[in-house]
Amino acid sequence: MEYNQLLDNLYEKLPKKTSSGERFEKPIADTFFQGTKTIIRNFDEICRTIRRKPEEFAKYLFKELATPGSIEGARLTLQTKVYPKLLNEKISNYVDQSVICNECGKPDTHVEYGQPVNTLICEACGARRPIRL
Repeated sequence: MEYNQLLDNLYEKLPKKTSSGERFEKPIADTFFQGTKTIIRNFDEICRTIRRKPEEFAKYLFKELATPGSIEGARLTLQTKVYPKLLNEKISNYVDQSVICNECGKPDTHVEYGQPVNTLICEACGARRPIRL
C-alpha cells in the first residue's frame, strides 16, 4: 500500500469529533414540559459552565422570560411553557453580556458586586466593565 492509502485508512478509523474544539462552548438547556411548566434538567451544569451563582442566573431568566420560577435541586422550574429555542437564545444573550470579556473574548470572568455598580472583571486580560444584573 502507498502512504496516502494508509493515511486515508487511518483517518477513516479515527473517531468523529463531537465538539468544535473550543475551550468554552455556550451551554444548551436540556428542557421538558410538565403540564404548563418548563423544567431545565441541567440548570446546575449550565451555572457551573458559565461560573455564575444559580440564584443570579435564575433571576435573569425570570426577568427576561417574564415568568416566576424556582430552583429545585439541580433543576430550574419555570411556571409557564418556554420553548427551547427562546430559552437557549436568552442563555446565549446572558453569556454574551455577562460572561464573555469584551476585550479578549475569553469566558474567564467574575463579577465584583459593589454599590452602586457591579463590575465584570476578566481574569485573563484584566479588563473591567460595569454590568447590569
